[in-house]
Amino acid sequence: MNKRQALIAAALASVCAAAAAAAPTMPAPKADQEKCFGIAKAGQNDCASATGSHSCAGQSKVDKDPAEWKNVAKGTCLKAGGKTAPAK
Repeated sequence: MNKRQALIAAALASVCAAAAAAAPTMPAPKADQEKCFGIAKAGQNDCASATGSHSCAGQSKVDKDPAEWKNVAKGTCLKAGGKTAPAK
């Protein structure tokens, strides 16, 4: 690798690190909330998939995937058609 390539690689690494540091993080669920599986629309999940297919919010691919979840007010998950535990 020549000096120019090394400089470009270093600059790219800096940009990626800055972008990762600036990425919003999901706040912890509040005491009056619970995880509700199977109700999130595509791209609107709150965090990682229960199956490990991805590790970030907003990455669900289909509506109402039983492995995807959203935080909802306690007691409302079942009424919304979801489950409080991931599908097995």
